[in-house]
Amino acid sequence: MLKLTSKLQAFLADQKGATAIEYGLIAAGIAVAISVVVFTFGDDLENLFAGLSTVLNDAPTS
Repeated sequence: MLKLTSKLQAFLADQKGATAIEYGLIAAGIAVAISVVVFTFGDDLENLFAGLSTVLNDAPTS
């Protein structure tokens, strides 16, 4: 029983996978933030780039 308890304590103290999980959560948070920005401002960005494209296409060439 003592051996099982010591193995359980060692397992709970091991933090090798914690860093990988933390990086995964950070990456997921960044992906969610990018998705929110794109869905919130997507139409505005599309209109901005369409306007820039029109201005560049209408510019005189030399």
